[in-house]
Amino acid sequence: MITRIEKINPQNPEKERIQNAADILKEGGLVAFPTETVYGLGADALRPEAAKKIYAAKGRPSDNPLIIHIADFKALFRIVKEIPPQARLLADAFWPGPLTMIFQKSMIVPRETTGGLDTVAVRMPDHPVALALIRESGGYIAAPSANTSGRPSPTLAEHVAADLDGRIPMILDGGAVGIGIESTIVDLSCMTKKADGEWTTDEIPMVLRPGYITREMLAGVVGAVGDDPGLTDANAHPKAPGMKYRHYAPKAEMIIFSGKRENVIRRINAMAAENGQNGEKTGVICTDETKDCYRADFVRTIGSRADEESIARHLYATLREMDALGADRIYSESFSALRIGHAVMNRLLKAAGHHVMEV
Repeated sequence: MITRIEKINPQNPEKERIQNAADILKEGGLVAFPTETVYGLGADALRPEAAKKIYAAKGRPSDNPLIIHIADFKALFRIVKEIPPQARLLADAFWPGPLTMIFQKSMIVPRETTGGLDTVAVRMPDHPVALALIRESGGYIAAPSANTSGRPSPTLAEHVAADLDGRIPMILDGGAVGIGIESTIVDLSCMTKKADGEWTTDEIPMVLRPGYITREMLAGVVGAVGDDPGLTDANAHPKAPGMKYRHYAPKAEMIIFSGKRENVIRRINAMAAENGQNGEKTGVICTDETKDCYRADFVRTIGSRADEESIARHLYATLREMDALGADRIYSESFSALRIGHAVMNRLLKAAGHHVMEV
């Protein structure tokens, strides 16, 4: 298969290019496209065979749910059983944007899209190309990140091509994404409507995947919100994308170092020197504040701790760069102190297989 890479204006997407991409989706094919979070690999969410193509192209386990992307709130009514009041509040506050909500699915949504679950994950992306493509193709695009399963998510079209060239017919190249980490996922499927029309729940809404929209931001809109136990339980059945299997991972062994700054620097430098003696190349992921403190083969900063959004934006590209440089071992600073540090650390922990060294 030849993969066409089509440059597209990220703010004012050309109608002909959107139409060409939409035609592929309508015929049951796959198209990679930019969103504000990462590049997505899209297929018609309501066609079982199209969803299967996503799993095949990515090498993705079929029990890992896909997110349905919509362009209008009213599109929810067709694919979910009921829309709890919290969903309307959250949509008013954060849609379009990097928030995914989980509902009980309607019968029209195939289990191939939901990973066999009775629930469905839905979001409305905040990107002109994504919204135009969703509308032109019929209103429902299932789209995980457009990378080989387990690899760092793509923030550039070049990343998509590196993983999926020859596996999909088209990549829409809209340049670099804005946020750089996947959407926050919150579970509202616990909400049920009683016969008298009142809503009830045995649980509070739960964050299944942290992201740019923090738990505190969600709680400010709907009240109490918790963190799902599956965030830390690797054996939990996946309720949402990213809750099972190794994700975001570079090829090299990776360790995250946590502790006082001077201790982290000292330990990483010592281990890098030892690796060098053994003929291994070491890559270090750090910030602007510490980049001159490390002695390793490859030292890469992913931003400043004073500009936390830059850290999220550059994370995946840096992991991919370490692969390209040929790092045998990757050592990373911890970023848990940031406002969105929970989301950054969630990705780093997945990438490192939860290998953390306290120093």
